[in-house]
Amino acid sequence: MIFDYELLYVKEGEIEVTIEDAAYRGCPGDFFLFKPRQRHSIRLIGSVPFRQPHLHFDLYYQPDSEDVKVSFNMIEQMTVQEKAWFREDTASYPPMELPNHMRFSNPAYLEKMMFDIIHVFTMKMPFYETEAKGIFVQLWTALLREQHLSRHEPVISHWERLVRIKQYLHQQADRDISLGELAEMTHLSRYHLIRLFKLAFGMTPIQYHQLIRIGKAKELVQYTTESLTQIAEQLGFPNIHSFSRVFKKTDGVAPSFYRKKN
Repeated sequence: MIFDYELLYVKEGEIEVTIEDAAYRGCPGDFFLFKPRQRHSIRLIGSVPFRQPHLHFDLYYQPDSEDVKVSFNMIEQMTVQEKAWFREDTASYPPMELPNHMRFSNPAYLEKMMFDIIHVFTMKMPFYETEAKGIFVQLWTALLREQHLSRHEPVISHWERLVRIKQYLHQQADRDISLGELAEMTHLSRYHLIRLFKLAFGMTPIQYHQLIRIGKAKELVQYTTESLTQIAEQLGFPNIHSFSRVFKKTDGVAPSFYRKKN
């Protein structure tokens, strides 16, 4: 039983992992996430040696994080101090919500980050803690993203098209874009395009495009002396009123708010 989290990667060999009352078969490339208070055991399958790089971590740093160890006692046998070490399990609920067993189609880059963290801790060069935390944030983000996409197979099958749309929207920040144009470009229906894009990136293509345009507008307002009317024209808005309306709806304040900051 662990107090915080443990991320285990199956590099070689096959195992049977039991977590609480659920059993999983682990193959090379699989990840297992053991969470606070979870009883778990590992049994080797076959004769191939088992290699399992793993990381123990606190998802959020706490004053006693350095003191937390692994316990092999049942909770009934633990001291009051040990029981106080149990962390809140935030990785079982949205927005993170990672399962105990994860299997991805391309785990190579995740494996590399796992070994990079271990290497950094082994070498202990100056500021190694900061470096390790930085790589871990990348690894954790990648796990969340891979798990999110694995729940939406249609997104994976259309991933290249969705990325192409995203890049295209960045390139067209200086004009208005219609959903029909994007649908025709990708050979998808408008409904299907909206659904897939929202599953992948959390918003519709038009909402994403507005964010890009207003982000660029914000930079121009803050760091140039061009008038708001000139900026509106440069970004393809029909007039200053339309520009101000979209800006306020997207950013929460009028564009003049950022001009006053200079």
